[in-house]
Amino acid sequence: MDRRFFMRSAAAAALSTNLPVASARAAEPSEFHIAGILAFSGAYGIIGKDMRQGAELAIADRGGQVLGKPIRVSWEDDETKPQPAVQKATRLLAGGAQMIFGAVGSASTLALQSLADQRKVPLLVTISADDKITRVNGSRYTFRTSNTLGMETRMALEFAKAKGLKKLYGVAADYQATRDGWAMFQAEAAKAGIAIVGIDYAPLGNRDFSVIVDKMAKSDADGIAVFVTGNDAVTFLKQSGQVGLGRTKVQFGPVLQDETLAAAVGPSAVGVYSGVRYHFSYDSPANKTFVAAYRAKYGEFPSSFAGEAYDGMSWWLDVVEATKSWDRERWVDAFASSTRENSLEGRKTMRACDHQAAQVGLWGVVTEGQAPLPPLTMKITNVFEPASLFDAC
Repeated sequence: MDRRFFMRSAAAAALSTNLPVASARAAEPSEFHIAGILAFSGAYGIIGKDMRQGAELAIADRGGQVLGKPIRVSWEDDETKPQPAVQKATRLLAGGAQMIFGAVGSASTLALQSLADQRKVPLLVTISADDKITRVNGSRYTFRTSNTLGMETRMALEFAKAKGLKKLYGVAADYQATRDGWAMFQAEAAKAGIAIVGIDYAPLGNRDFSVIVDKMAKSDADGIAVFVTGNDAVTFLKQSGQVGLGRTKVQFGPVLQDETLAAAVGPSAVGVYSGVRYHFSYDSPANKTFVAAYRAKYGEFPSSFAGEAYDGMSWWLDVVEATKSWDRERWVDAFASSTRENSLEGRKTMRACDHQAAQVGLWGVVTEGQAPLPPLTMKITNVFEPASLFDAC
């Protein structure tokens, strides 16, 4: 027999023998590995810890397992920057991670979305709000279970109209997502007869808003529209509070406050209005159970970031379990057509057209809380129904 033929035949036999083994290992791994890419430092560093706690409680609630295998999350800090987010996620995917959870900043999430599409791995988004993350006929592998900036901007506009505000001075993070959100808000405000008397853009991580605050104080605006969040929101409200800006002008923003951010601001947060991604006071059986478990584990009420992370991770893991499969494509197909009846915020439906969860929108104001509530507590003043917040697909 020809030696080359023998060698080719032997190689083919070896390949044929190895294929079922390799496929079996891929089909049923030893663990479910999640790449957790969050901001634990940088402009949004205040948010990452709460998201991690919410996600970890969702995993613990199901005994730390899915499809009969232990769940392991590798947590990484993207420093609120896209490049570290992609670098760290790439390394974890090379190590066998089957999905990505994150990020916080929309720029990081959009960068992870490109990676997820390239590697064909699911990306679960529970906080980033840029409208481009979920778009019609967009990413097959990305799903968002939380708010969009568009729905939050609509809530902010409805608030300004209901409050009777006529002149606004705005400040927005010099960041593509917030610039887009501000442009939408400004255009709709003009249609509603609301004048914009000034707008300033501040870099992410800005430590000095004093010049902007001074211009706002000297303006004839009756409202201050604040399109910043995270540590930047804390810095702005502390500095506006030092000159008593909130005593003469209404301060509000799409994602300006929740209990975590208000605690960092202090007394100056009282009277500030904001969209809220999630709130522990929402009246649903699932939410009451979650709040009790979260307080028992962490000794505090869950923030909006923790609640959204818990809700999204719980939903995702339930769908994966229901597929009874380790085929990621089946996970994606199942999640794209899923509905979560027992969400913390009631019913959520995943829209197959853009992989965005249709859900209620919450709006509230910071008040002085009475024990056992946090000293500074969001009081929910409005609940917007999905039909008023989302365009039809």
